[in-house]
Amino acid sequence: MTERAPGLSVRLKLTLSYAGFLMVAGGLLLATVWVFLLRYVPERARYGPGPGPFSPTRNDLLEAFAPRAAQAMVFLLVFGLVGGWFLAGRMLAPLSRITRATRRAAEGSLAHRIELEGRKDEFRELSDAFDAMLERLEAHIAEQQRFAANASHELRTPLAITQTLLDVARSDPDRDPDELLDRLHIVNARAIELTEALLLLSRTDRRAFTREPVDLSLLAEETTETLLPLAERRGITLETTGVPASTIGSHALLQQLTTNLVHNAIVHNLPENGTVWVTISAEPTVVVLSVENTGPKRTPHLVSTLAEPFQRGTQRIRSDHAGVGLGLAIVTSITDAHDGTLTLAPRPDGGLRVTVQLPALAEPRAS
Repeated sequence: MTERAPGLSVRLKLTLSYAGFLMVAGGLLLATVWVFLLRYVPERARYGPGPGPFSPTRNDLLEAFAPRAAQAMVFLLVFGLVGGWFLAGRMLAPLSRITRATRRAAEGSLAHRIELEGRKDEFRELSDAFDAMLERLEAHIAEQQRFAANASHELRTPLAITQTLLDVARSDPDRDPDELLDRLHIVNARAIELTEALLLLSRTDRRAFTREPVDLSLLAEETTETLLPLAERRGITLETTGVPASTIGSHALLQQLTTNLVHNAIVHNLPENGTVWVTISAEPTVVVLSVENTGPKRTPHLVSTLAEPFQRGTQRIRSDHAGVGLGLAIVTSITDAHDGTLTLAPRPDGGLRVTVQLPALAEPRAS
């Protein structure tokens, strides 16, 4: 950070401004009186029938006025400096409180809040905005810490399994190497899948992608065709309906979003005779992707945690297609990167309904 040369404080500047304004106002008032004296007081005295002069001369009044005017200006200067100093201090007290809170936040303390009392004004708007920023920042950091801890745990698991398999192979030379290689391949594939998911999540958080027109209905058709063999093996029926619905964004990321939702709906379904409904709709300002599936009944509390990283709807039971617990977290990140909204809700008959709303592609105006 660039070092700044010391300067006058804002309180001193306001004090000088108040005093200067008071001096200018007083000077204008005294100048008006001076002009009045020069204009309406006669230069020479007029004598009447009595023994003395009828009125004082202009010079007499000016000589009496000048020292009083100087005294008044000195008084205004002192009054302006003293009063301005206290007035500026009172006005800047909320700013000093905000400054102290900012320094505490810069030192890493995010739990405190300013919470200025009183009615709404500029300082209180600034205070409320700063408190809201601290609250969001604290929640974001806490989320990142949980994510880092979960990611470390998830990455450590395949490495620990690999180490165990290698230790067993070393202690048992007669063990079938093909079985060992198959298990190592599965563990390594899961580690690669997790790493790629983390990289994708980081990419979407940075919004480092090219935007282009994308039709969600085409993505839904491609996804269901790709995952149809998996659905058939698990006895799941895929139903896709919708209309052309174009948005602006990354084709690859939106394809990943659709794939994750349909894959989750297939995997976390009934053991047999389950159904997945994929629906695409278009409204004037948004396009909507809805994925519903049958399955066990879930509480609203459980559903509210499914989008967090490394949360699984099957209580972390692993299978060949259980995933790494980042599917909905990636969906959330992709949705946010495309300025959309994600809604998760349990179905009354069991299962889950996931709705993604994205900004609709603006139609070009006719010339």
